[in-house]
Amino acid sequence: MPASNTGTPAPERTEAEVIPLNARRAPAWGRWIGGAAAAIFGLWVLYVLVVTPNIHWDVVAGYLTAATVLEGLWVTIALSTISMVAGILIGLVVAVMQLSRNPVLRIVAGAFSWFFRGTPLLVQLLFWFNLGVIFPQLEFGIPFGGPKLFGVEASIITPFVAGLLGLAINEGAYMSQIIRAGILSVDSGQREAAEALGMSRARIMGRIILPQAMRILLPPTGNQFISMLKTSSLVSIIAGSDLMTVVQRIYLGNFEVISMLIVASIWYLVLTTVATIGQHFLEKKYSKGFDGRTPVHNKVLAKLSPSFPRKPGRHE
Repeated sequence: MPASNTGTPAPERTEAEVIPLNARRAPAWGRWIGGAAAAIFGLWVLYVLVVTPNIHWDVVAGYLTAATVLEGLWVTIALSTISMVAGILIGLVVAVMQLSRNPVLRIVAGAFSWFFRGTPLLVQLLFWFNLGVIFPQLEFGIPFGGPKLFGVEASIITPFVAGLLGLAINEGAYMSQIIRAGILSVDSGQREAAEALGMSRARIMGRIILPQAMRILLPPTGNQFISMLKTSSLVSIIAGSDLMTVVQRIYLGNFEVISMLIVASIWYLVLTTVATIGQHFLEKKYSKGFDGRTPVHNKVLAKLSPSFPRKPGRHE
């Protein structure tokens, strides 16, 4: 309460005496002009694409829901989803190995990440597809001349399996660094407190560290999945029966290259849009209490603090 010159406190103003401040934001003409120019340019590009006679939109509409295209679309979805899940699991194992106190595990994990991040994915896909040239018989057993437990023919490495191996292992190398960064973002005091309670390292990782790291892991992991949806088109080089492979087979027959590429682009945009929406809701779920926008329910605060003010007129 402000005091007057005589030392007596000044009387408080009532709400009727408070003079409202009518502040107005200065007009942002540059922003409006830039937005209008961008809108006009975008509409012009759409107009040119629609009216140009070199793009056969009837062909696009005819093949957009064709059975062969939809089959390739489902292969792309399955390949991307399975590869991403496997890549996350591989990345989790490699990240834990890199953070281990065992130097051998750290060296092996570092070498794995170094090799598969340092070589092109296209080369890795071709390598897995031609694995039968090096190993006609895939045998598994005790190493260094020990007995063989079982073996399979290299013919099991189909284009789909080769694409799955290449995408999953390559993704695991990148996810290991993302997961490692997320684990390191959790305060070390959390681990120390859990160790003081006698929790095992596996339980600390699964119940304490990873749930808190999810807020950090979700944005880059979502970006990796969106990238995976598009990167899966590389399996067309080994005839992986995905969306891009099917589209290539079609335009090699009808010579509608641009139209078929537009069909593929539309479906890739649909997939990435759905993935982006899913990523948004997952991030919103795991960022509660951290983003500064998610309100905490009054009942929760009332339970935590009896002195928390209730709404007037409400009685518990």
